[in-house]
Amino acid sequence: MVQQVARSATHRSQADDMQHRTRKERKFLDTEAHLPKATQRNILQVLNPMAKSGGLGNKIPDILSYFGSRNPLPLSITKKDCVWLLDNIAYKSPSTGEWEAEFVACAFSQESSCDVLEAVTKVANKIDLKDDDPAFDTIGERIQPFLQDILPGRQVRALHGGSTKLVFSPGGRNGISSDVRRLPHSPAGMVVPTTAEVPKGTTGEVQMKTFFAEPEGWAVISDIDDTIKITQTSDPIGILRTTFTEAPTPTKGLPELYAFIQTLITNTSPFFYLSASPYNLYPFLRNFRDQHYPHGQLILRDASWMSVPGLLSNLTLGTQEYKVSRMQKIHEWLPSRKMILIGDSTQSDPESYGDIYREFPGWVKIILIRKVTDIAAIGIESKNEPKRFEKAFKDVPKGVWHVFEDPAECNKIIQDAVSK
Repeated sequence: MVQQVARSATHRSQADDMQHRTRKERKFLDTEAHLPKATQRNILQVLNPMAKSGGLGNKIPDILSYFGSRNPLPLSITKKDCVWLLDNIAYKSPSTGEWEAEFVACAFSQESSCDVLEAVTKVANKIDLKDDDPAFDTIGERIQPFLQDILPGRQVRALHGGSTKLVFSPGGRNGISSDVRRLPHSPAGMVVPTTAEVPKGTTGEVQMKTFFAEPEGWAVISDIDDTIKITQTSDPIGILRTTFTEAPTPTKGLPELYAFIQTLITNTSPFFYLSASPYNLYPFLRNFRDQHYPHGQLILRDASWMSVPGLLSNLTLGTQEYKVSRMQKIHEWLPSRKMILIGDSTQSDPESYGDIYREFPGWVKIILIRKVTDIAAIGIESKNEPKRFEKAFKDVPKGVWHVFEDPAECNKIIQDAVSK
């Protein structure tokens, strides 16, 4: 156990070193310094617009929001708010055998205290956009979730499958709540909607889908950026362009590979899309997933609300520790599944996947790493050196991990593993 912890720390150090070298060589700090960051309005006005200044009573909502899910006096969603419910995977609890799932809800204001036009202009200037470029409108649409005021202490109520009432915990200081809730029986492979019960006028992603996954069989954990979607994760300007102005583009051959995987594993097999991208991009990435890839749960970072620079830092700092922690959670949900892990060489996927293989022997059956050769995505050439992969996958059998450039190379690898 001590040796395993030491190996994980070494791999983390190597991955962190590559990330910091990439950020330095590609001048991430210079770009981040000139990007917009929203300033939260007086928190009392956000939590309780009717409150007047002064008095302890008016400070209570602010104080209570620090209690997060234990907040004894949560506030309800209003018609001026925006609510997101995120798709999830239901699993049978290893301890009770009952269906349950983790529900994530986000609440924020429809308005922003930040000057949106100014924010759009700053992003446009960084990517050298001309004043008459129609992409200005696209930036305005996509940047909005990064600027809206978060609403701590809001409580979301929802209806699952048209009949089961769910009450979620009050959101924390980031406006996000996360709750595991028991669900009524549904057949494995079923997709059941859950709809937020909100006043007329409330906007957002008010309906989500829950996919019911049986305990055994195959499952897929996939990275997103520069694995299944072109993002240019090692170039700050490239990230801004692909995120805020361009139509999201699937990586060549990956939609076909995922469709092939889906034909080999059953329709009760879940897909998890685990990304270092921030939650602000949820609607953007959900639409991309629905257009090109099998339905599945998007697992994103929650550390960059009201911050465009947070987009860049989320994608380039601390990704290994974050991804390992989320895969540990997936293992808690589905410990008897046979996992296929798919990632790329731009971030810390090799190190993260190697750590998980060693931590849960026998759980991971296949690891596929896309070798990215685009310099804007890879950043530094050392990320593709064979010795990096050898270190990341130390003690992982050679037949388990594979580095590929052409996705078609993976078909036989997966087919052979699934047919065993």
